Amino acid sequence: SLFLFGGARYVKPVPRYDVGYWMREVGELFCCGGQHDGGGESSERRSQRDKKQQLIQQQSNNSPADKVGIGTVLLLSSLIIPFNIAYAQMATTFIVQGSVMKPWGMIDAPMMNNADAISVLAFGYIIGNIIYPELNRRQIKIPTTHKFAIGSAFGAVAVGCAIITDYQIHRVYKERGEAISILWQSFPYFLIGIGEIFAVSAAYEVAFTVAPAKKKSLASAANLFMVGGAPNVFCIYLYNACRSWFLNANGLAHIHKLSDYSTAKVVNYFWLLEAIAMFGVIVNLLPPVKNWVASIEEAAAEAVKTPMNTPMIRKNLKQRRKDRGGTSSNNDEETPLIKAKKHADYLKYGSGPELRKFGSMRAGPSLKNAHHNPPPTSGGQGQPTTSLAREVKNKLEPYADKK
Repeated sequence: SLFLFGGARYVKPVPRYDVGYWMREVGELFCCGGQHDGGGESSERRSQRDKKQQLIQQQSNNSPADKVGIGTVLLLSSLIIPFNIAYAQMATTFIVQGSVMKPWGMIDAPMMNNADAISVLAFGYIIGNIIYPELNRRQIKIPTTHKFAIGSAFGAVAVGCAIITDYQIHRVYKERGEAISILWQSFPYFLIGIGEIFAVSAAYEVAFTVAPAKKKSLASAANLFMVGGAPNVFCIYLYNACRSWFLNANGLAHIHKLSDYSTAKVVNYFWLLEAIAMFGVIVNLLPPVKNWVASIEEAAAEAVKTPMNTPMIRKNLKQRRKDRGGTSSNNDEETPLIKAKKHADYLKYGSGPELRKFGSMRAGPSLKNAHHNPPPTSGGQGQPTTSLAREVKNKLEPYADKK
């Protein structure tokens, strides 16, 4: 039972210091100068080393990057919810509005969604390869919140174009009883695409960079929820609250015909979306919000630039270089080319024939080139080899003459 309870009587704690440490401690107490004869550390130097280790450990535990949790990422991503609410209208109210407009050839309301993809491809290339490099050349960096504000502003302008289109639908129908072209919707879709480049891409970037290394996948998932999940839920509640604006004169939610759409008040819903998008622009331009996001980004960048285990990494790197340098000095000449040359010299000159068991003989000097190209000798080691080669040559010459 004592073993199960784990009493201190039967537990051997891990010693904090080894025998050498205690010997140095005793030596410092009795030796002059406070230093052991065996080259031990002074108490002042050892205390400084312990303080450094404690500081490194404390900094690694209190790293600014580790304090960025999923809640912080959600708050950062929530700054683009107003834009994403406007962005979500492409699959809802923009389709409802386009269904009462006149198609242009094969292009109808669902086909107009491709205008957003074309806008992202075209303007994404221009912004990424022309505008951003030019700003970088002039050392101009757009803050993340300003990118959110620019994206929200484009979303507000896109909703404003939808408002103008809605007024145009009502005006033309009242005057001539006709529908306007679906190409009127190209402006909102293109503007939404430009806003997506600034807002959504910046949100993905900041969510990934500020998150710790162990939470980057979870941070990306949280940002994805704030981009596509939370705005759609908000739009559902918003649509239910404004359901009366989507009813025709008979009180029915059937406004897919131009006559029914003209009696509904969908334009009021667009004005509400315009106010939400403008709210996103204002929030992202507030100095406290800008400073808060910038402080999180700076803390994450500082944690990446100055890792806490840098001294240990440098120490190990120096030791590896020292070991590698010590061993490489003896093998500097052992390159593949040198080895091949040595092997060719061995086959050509050999180190003297050596008669082995079963009559096998190792490569020796060439009989024809023995006089012209004598094998290289060094010091006093060449004479026994030369005499042995000459003896073997004399024995083999009669057989060579017969051939």
